[in-house]
Amino acid sequence: MSNTPETVIEARGLTRRFGSLTAVDDLDLEVSRGEVFGFLGPNGAGKSTLIRMLVGLLAPTEGSARVLGFTIPGQAESLRARLGYMTQRFSLYEDLSVEENLEFAAEIFGLPRRTRSERVERSLAEYGLHERRQQRPATLSGGWKQRLALAVATIHRPEILFLDEPTAGVDPDNRRRFWEKIFELAGDGATVLVSTHYMDEAVRCHRLCVMRQGRTAAVGAPEDLTRELEGRVVQLVAEPVDDAIAELRTLDSVVSVTQLGHMVHVLLAPDAEGGAETQAPELAARLRRAGLACTLAEPADPNLEDVFVALLEGEALGAPESAS
Repeated sequence: MSNTPETVIEARGLTRRFGSLTAVDDLDLEVSRGEVFGFLGPNGAGKSTLIRMLVGLLAPTEGSARVLGFTIPGQAESLRARLGYMTQRFSLYEDLSVEENLEFAAEIFGLPRRTRSERVERSLAEYGLHERRQQRPATLSGGWKQRLALAVATIHRPEILFLDEPTAGVDPDNRRRFWEKIFELAGDGATVLVSTHYMDEAVRCHRLCVMRQGRTAAVGAPEDLTRELEGRVVQLVAEPVDDAIAELRTLDSVVSVTQLGHMVHVLLAPDAEGGAETQAPELAARLRRAGLACTLAEPADPNLEDVFVALLEGEALGAPESAS
């Protein structure tokens, strides 16, 4: 048996224009079975448009895509029973109860009549919705609405699940529970594609496609992307912190400066001489010459936000899956 992962989604040159606006621009993509694959980018980066093309709701202006071997959007109808899709906005039926929404979804997805009740009961139990089965969605909190939406999207046990910013507006505890369920689904064999603009969610994915203005800025595992910035981050403790940040931002050797609690987090330019080991004491000395107190300056580990900033500055990171 081959150890090569099975490709279940493949896109080449995928482009979507709305008049003069290009929402997705010449994007290439490959996703393997069983991956939790993330799309990370700011609002307007093209994440939702890309997902809508991959599920067959939007026809590409140019390029092609295949999902589970089917051409999208031409053969999208043949895929309906094998995909799950959770939209960015809650879109279930407010005039139906929780249980009725699940029953309706089971029917729409073509589940045999004899298995519908079993699947509904199992979904109510798996997502903790049993005691809320008679409630209308309008009476549920944001976190419970998202649980219901995920239960509906997975009641037919899809092979691929598309989640478009599924935890927007959801509290941290429910976000954590939601992601536990995502990995449970992946562990059962589903491929999950999820869009987000939360860094703490993106880092959970097996791989990421970082998007910028409709194009792929980088593709790779979060740990691999951050590893490319090793030796380029300095953390400082300086007072007054606002003055320290302002001073550091004047330096050519500095790409970005962010306050993280009491710390000042500095991403260095790729050509900063000597990297973090050399620059840390030099930055501290610069602050002291400016009359500021600096009690700590040391190299630090990069994070995913550093990756995002570096990409916005035009640096090339990650796999060249889609040249931009």
